Amino acid sequence: MKPIRFTLGKTVVPLSAVASFSVILVVILVMGTILVGAWSTLSWEFLTAAPSEGMTKGGILPSIIGTVLLVLMMSIAGVPVGTVTALYLSEYASKGSLLSRGIRFAVNTLAGVPAIVFGLFGLGFFVQFVGGGLDSILADGFQVKWAQPNILWASLTMAVLTLPVVIVSVEEAIKAVPQELRAASLALGATQWQTIWKVVLPNSLTGILTGAILAVSRGAGEVAPILFTGAAYFLPELPSGLSDQFMELGYHIYIMSTQSTNVEATKGIQYATTLVLLVLTFALNFSAIFVRSRLRSRIARA
Repeated sequence: MKPIRFTLGKTVVPLSAVASFSVILVVILVMGTILVGAWSTLSWEFLTAAPSEGMTKGGILPSIIGTVLLVLMMSIAGVPVGTVTALYLSEYASKGSLLSRGIRFAVNTLAGVPAIVFGLFGLGFFVQFVGGGLDSILADGFQVKWAQPNILWASLTMAVLTLPVVIVSVEEAIKAVPQELRAASLALGATQWQTIWKVVLPNSLTGILTGAILAVSRGAGEVAPILFTGAAYFLPELPSGLSDQFMELGYHIYIMSTQSTNVEATKGIQYATTLVLLVLTFALNFSAIFVRSRLRSRIARA
């Protein structure tokens, strides 16, 4: 029996190393392929110009701006709601109560819903129901039509999509705060809300930022939810308001690779757009990681 266990133990280590190396190799191959395909197209003009000639020439500036606005608005709308929900589940809700079980069931269900379903939900609820209601209220002399796809409805749809990620990560961060800190604050006469505001939230702030990072990572690459709620096929102008449609990098890649009149001729644009999307996502993530590390070091010094 011992030789068998010894052999299995010796085999697991090299197999784990091979598996880990394979994952790294796949990432290198993917990045290398994208970089090689994008090298001849990527330029400063490509990053700062609008698409032209049926998107076979020009650049992707409207798509970059649209993606940044979408991610920022999605985070502003989704992270606070997810944080408040996580606070309720961890600090206020009774364990095993019907309400808390219902909320957790809803969160788990949302996490398993396909992205395209969120797009149909956004079209039906935000665009037609909420937007149609705004149009009927503001009909007299109001020029903006809200019952149509735009960047606001797309951002809110993406916020709903990323809610489960934010709720789970923030709740875990809040649970990681030692109970002794809460007990000490309450023993000194602080109320539960004062304890949450002064003790729990500051000590779980890095976890909240982790939830924001995960939300950005999930939302920046999703295309299906914005197909019906705001993304435009070709729109060289930048959005001037919340009621405007917008171009987005992921949707731009999808259109170029499936709907272009000459897919082969636009491969360079496809690769370059993919590279820009990856770099933009990494930049947003690294910015949040940098802020999180600074806050973590500041809390450690305090």
